[in-house]
Amino acid sequence: MKKLLIAFVLLPALLVSQKTITLEDVWSKGTFAPKYTQGFYMLKNGTSYTELKVMSDGSYGIAEFDLKTGKEIGVMVQGNDVKYNEHYLDITNYAFSPNEDKLLFWNSMEHIYRHSFKATYHVYDIASKKTLELSPAGKAMFPTFSPDGKKIAYVMENNLYILDLSTGREITVTGDGEFNKIKNGWGDWVYEEEFSKAEYFSWSADSRYLAYVKFDERKVKEFTLDYYKGDLYPVKYTFKYPKAGEDNSIVSVHVYNIEKNATTTVEIGTETDIYIPRIEFTNSANTLCVQRLNRLQNKLDYLFCNSDNGQSKVVLTEESKTYVDITDDLVFVANTGFIISSEKDGYNHLYYYDLTGKLIQQITKGAWDVMEFKGFDAAKNLLYFTSTESGAIHRDVCSVQLDGKNKKSLSDKKGFNDITLVSGNKFYIYSYSDANTPKFYELKSTDGKFVKILEDNSALKEKIKEYNLSKRSFFKFKTSEGVELNGWMMKPVNFDSTKKHPVYMYAYGGPGSNLCNNSWGGSDYFWHNVLTQKGYMVVCVDGRGTMGRGREFKHSTYLQLGKLETMDQIEVAKYLGTLPYVDKSRIGFQGWSYGGYMASLMISKGADVIKAAIAVAPVTNWKYYDNIYTERFLRTPKENKSGYEDNSPTNFVKNIKGKFLLIHGSADDNVHMQNSMELADAMVKNNIPFDFMIYPNKNHGIGGGLTRLHIYSKILKFVTENL
Repeated sequence: MKKLLIAFVLLPALLVSQKTITLEDVWSKGTFAPKYTQGFYMLKNGTSYTELKVMSDGSYGIAEFDLKTGKEIGVMVQGNDVKYNEHYLDITNYAFSPNEDKLLFWNSMEHIYRHSFKATYHVYDIASKKTLELSPAGKAMFPTFSPDGKKIAYVMENNLYILDLSTGREITVTGDGEFNKIKNGWGDWVYEEEFSKAEYFSWSADSRYLAYVKFDERKVKEFTLDYYKGDLYPVKYTFKYPKAGEDNSIVSVHVYNIEKNATTTVEIGTETDIYIPRIEFTNSANTLCVQRLNRLQNKLDYLFCNSDNGQSKVVLTEESKTYVDITDDLVFVANTGFIISSEKDGYNHLYYYDLTGKLIQQITKGAWDVMEFKGFDAAKNLLYFTSTESGAIHRDVCSVQLDGKNKKSLSDKKGFNDITLVSGNKFYIYSYSDANTPKFYELKSTDGKFVKILEDNSALKEKIKEYNLSKRSFFKFKTSEGVELNGWMMKPVNFDSTKKHPVYMYAYGGPGSNLCNNSWGGSDYFWHNVLTQKGYMVVCVDGRGTMGRGREFKHSTYLQLGKLETMDQIEVAKYLGTLPYVDKSRIGFQGWSYGGYMASLMISKGADVIKAAIAVAPVTNWKYYDNIYTERFLRTPKENKSGYEDNSPTNFVKNIKGKFLLIHGSADDNVHMQNSMELADAMVKNNIPFDFMIYPNKNHGIGGGLTRLHIYSKILKFVTENL
């Protein structure tokens, strides 16, 4: 009886553990979708937050909750009270004014590029329950409350406006904006993509001034995308896209004085072939900080500019023999100075300067990189940041005093640790994951004490137990040049070390971007498990040029993108081929974007070791890509012709021996389909067989609806038939 009972208990558990993952689980059903802590807003008191609540009548309300206990304090806004012209408004997207007496609601969003979108906005006064439409003339972009909460600045149709909330009067700040000619307060395509910023205006602390950047893009060449929407002729969309070596927008900086209704032009020098990646007011309302970057991107000036007369002076200059990164790490400290990050000592660290540009203190030091400056608590003179002190595959969270003393680790264990400071700096949200553990979120006080679990993804963890999954394990590999690289591998389900297995290599490889991280991989983790279920090993290695290992390692690919990265991946493939459980005749490579570029090089330059490759949305010659990204690492085609041609996949198609799948979205505004067309043309001219898949009207992400299911079904079929 005992034996029968044991069998009865164990058999169901065994059967459950043998469930297999399908592509539908990963890409359409949401079987493994994690939960997040998003959806609530921390109030300025630092002890409570707001969250959407379904009311008794089925409508939404915005309720206030105690942060520690989670108990409801009260309903701040009833959805049925929010209406305009007798129509109820959707309140699911909202933001508070600085003094939290008003709410901004938006709907009918239209995405433009990666960061920008326009929408219909309404302002709701909580006390009076009155609603005001932000821009009756059309959809607006980037609405931003003034610090005193009395006004909102926004962009509409390439012009900048201010709405006075007390009077309802709309102030026109600029009037010369015109599509594909002049943009005010809104960065052009290449700024938005490569400087990761779309809105280019800033309020002064006293709400008297609004500074903005004007982009004159009339000399920038145009690129046209065709959209196929069932009409007799394709719909054409033409926008300004400066490719490598081509003209940029001419930028200027201006400050609008609201009281005087006057605009001052800021002195930024006579050289027009420059970038203005950031503008931000200092703690002094009369002083605007302008960051000025030269075309080569190896000299960054911090200018302090007078808001009234436009006069400026260079306070600090950051220079490099290669390039200087643009970040959002600039923080002004009362009236004493400012904090920035810099790689000038060989690693990325935090520095404290006075307002004249004199160094007061290097705050962090060591043979590791500060990865993110998470925030500054002015009351305690305390900084928070994440770093690679435990290695490039990990992230540690630390705090340190402004003078560099009392550095403390806030990490619980090795893996990816992170924090988000909440209003008032009394608490932070701590998150953690590793390569095989979904992310969980906790609330902690800023002294590191645990308060409560916000989301532990327990349901996902239980769901995972039902499947026979392969885990990611980390390894190190040393190249023939003695360079040690970080990698992870996932061995096939029910791995048999006496058998030889095919390998699916996966990488991105671009400058300052890692995939070999001890963090939760989300959908990719389960996609790779689909492959391990079918007997494939999955391997990912970060080669030279990736981040977290200091300036020299990251900048080693300067002027020769693709050369060292390809060498590293080919050597990894050769190393894998020496392992007793790897079939060296069945090694493949897949990548997306820069990874697609790498896949195209691997199947051509690495033809002797790569049997099959999948390149999704690849760059195939850097002359086709935008100038900010490309010139940062290669300079211009005129200055560095060999850097462009020596590692262009289109020049090496004759080498291809294996199977090649090329995929692109026809409406990719980032890496244009031109790249894949040029590569395809070169392969046709050389009679090289390949598979080609175009996704109509899809951008660089190639997503939406069932598109991801379709693309990975295509990839899986290609892999199983050719690798």
